[in-house]
Amino acid sequence: MSIEQAGKLVAEARSALFITGAGISAASGIPTYRGVGGLYGDRATEEGMPIEKALSGPVFRRSPELTWKYIHQIEQACRGASPNAAHVALSRIEARLPRSWVLTQNVDGFHRAAGSRNVIDIHGDIHRLLCTGCTFTEVVEDYAHLAPCPRCAACEKVLRPDVVLFGEMLPMAKLEVLHRELDRGFDVVISVGTSSLFPYIAEPVLEAARRGVPTIEVNPEPTVISHAVALRLPMGAVEALEGIWRVVESRKA
Repeated sequence: MSIEQAGKLVAEARSALFITGAGISAASGIPTYRGVGGLYGDRATEEGMPIEKALSGPVFRRSPELTWKYIHQIEQACRGASPNAAHVALSRIEARLPRSWVLTQNVDGFHRAAGSRNVIDIHGDIHRLLCTGCTFTEVVEDYAHLAPCPRCAACEKVLRPDVVLFGEMLPMAKLEVLHRELDRGFDVVISVGTSSLFPYIAEPVLEAARRGVPTIEVNPEPTVISHAVALRLPMGAVEALEGIWRVVESRKA
């Protein structure tokens, strides 16, 4: 199964859903966490708890300074990174298709920075800060200027990134957009750089496959959805998406 075949499926589609995970940002230098980044591997934090617990909603509510300690570490490890050619390819594909959406688990904001407009960042965006006590919001380029546990200039309550911490609910407004677009249907569904462990990430691919809609997976390693997709590209996101874009560009010129 080739990039040419994948490109042909996308080029002939009027609508496409791209589902992206940490693998698409790997070429930007973002650590591909067992979620947050090979930063921690299987090691516990200095406090003796798993990183998932330190980055959880309950711990943030109880000890925000502890959660912020690791948020700062992750942000610093990613600071200065920027969108790569895979993000750019998706934004160019969006501009060529009548309807194209990106559902991403990533909180780096790279899809929008690369020019994509139809983005459902289901886990949030680390560059957006929210106050836990009032309606204050702020968009920041990085956290270099932030205090270890930053507080709101308006009400002095603790700030937090606009991201879904472990154990928290997904944002209802974004789920509504996702369900609306899934109900409209897509001509092709493409999974890129994600192990598809969350049901809301795997199910759009599996449901499309059940309905006979063309499905593509881009991932160097097999995943839980590999058995179901029509086309599997065992390679990195940049190679695959640049190749798909070249086919789309040549066919829609």
